[in-house]
Amino acid sequence: MWLQVSLFSLSGLLLSIQTQAQDRASLHRSNDPSGHCHYTFTVASPQESSCPGSDREMDGVLSRLTLLEALVSRLLAGVDKGTITGVGANREEGLQEAYSQVTGERNQLQQDKERLNRQIQELQRRLAELSQEAESLRQKPCQQTLTSVGTQHENRPANDPAYDFGNSGYQEMKAEVTEISASHVFHEGSHNFTGCGELVSVGDPVSHRKADSITGKYGVWMQDPEPQGPQYTNNTVWRIDAVRRDVRHLFAYEDMDQFSRGFPMKVLVLPEPVESTGATVYRGSLYYQRRRSRTLIRYDLASEYLASRMDLPHAGFHGQHPYSWGGYTDIDLAVDEQGLWAIYSTSKARGAIVISQLNPESLEVKKTWETNIKKNTVANAFMVCGRLYTVASYTVPNTTINFAFDTATGVGQAVSVPFKNKYSYNSMVDYNHAQRKLYAWDNFHMVTYDIRLGRASHGRS
Repeated sequence: MWLQVSLFSLSGLLLSIQTQAQDRASLHRSNDPSGHCHYTFTVASPQESSCPGSDREMDGVLSRLTLLEALVSRLLAGVDKGTITGVGANREEGLQEAYSQVTGERNQLQQDKERLNRQIQELQRRLAELSQEAESLRQKPCQQTLTSVGTQHENRPANDPAYDFGNSGYQEMKAEVTEISASHVFHEGSHNFTGCGELVSVGDPVSHRKADSITGKYGVWMQDPEPQGPQYTNNTVWRIDAVRRDVRHLFAYEDMDQFSRGFPMKVLVLPEPVESTGATVYRGSLYYQRRRSRTLIRYDLASEYLASRMDLPHAGFHGQHPYSWGGYTDIDLAVDEQGLWAIYSTSKARGAIVISQLNPESLEVKKTWETNIKKNTVANAFMVCGRLYTVASYTVPNTTINFAFDTATGVGQAVSVPFKNKYSYNSMVDYNHAQRKLYAWDNFHMVTYDIRLGRASHGRS
């Protein structure tokens, strides 16, 4: 198009020159060295003998030619650019897709951040509500307790942690109380057989308290079947909340009624932190596993003194061989008619349950048995009359006690005794031979089960 316009302009110029100059113009035609034809027009000026300003005009022509060359170069470059664009289309498309993916991930992360912020705000709101509730409990129920239970509470110092409900380290949980007569709780005359024997049946769970704080999700509670002194009796109830990073507080209640009401008479601060829900109370001492170790500790309750400590040889700990529900339940201490036991596993046993009878004073191992049932396949275990019993599930509402191992014979066998997880998360099951009951912690609920024993087939008394 540009060349055509230039030719038309050249033709007009020729006609103009011919009209104005007539016979004063001349036309010459010749080939240049490259063989192209050139036309030269010569027109004499009728008035001027010389050409003033010819240099300026030539400079203007050269400028215009330079611009023309630049325009042609840009047009030619546009053709090459189209070719290059076609070749790189796939690469540009891939970059666009990657950019879209990164943008989507960034948006997702932003949404996750907003969701977490909302959860944090909700937790902060809940914490504020719990603090207000604790303050209310501190001001009202505790004062009533001080005036109703007698001189023992009246003489307690005002800064006793047992009544510092505003302190989260000692926060007492709100309870739902199920009223049960004392005769029902402690009555043993209904058992047809009072000696040692095989487990025949387990009754329905009876709830004594429900905690509504997250610290009550799971824990351990018990009564001493063989108390040793007047300070604490077989009516004293002990409780440890296990949902904390550093578990050291042991709550003591005068009796089951005060336990159900949520009024501790004392809070003991343990010298070493507790691991999980495997603790037990026996003959005036608390026995427990030290956090993140295989060390066993005996803590004398009367003197509030660490009486002895001992490593349980080769025992797995802190998640190596727990029960099926987890919770670092590698070492579970138990008590029955024959004494103190440790239920655990070792690398040598390859995760199968190992039972050791312990010296209650020194914590030394007296004798050990290996079973053939994997510890992580059962939800919990307890000892009754020298026999180990395992619970099949911690969540199934109607499960079974599915295995028994007799330390007298060294023989294990499958059994099927119905057992109820009424609240679907049973994290602790222990036996109290004085009450002939199982104590359990089932999803915030602290419950007991009556049990019935039958005579042993091999005649153990």
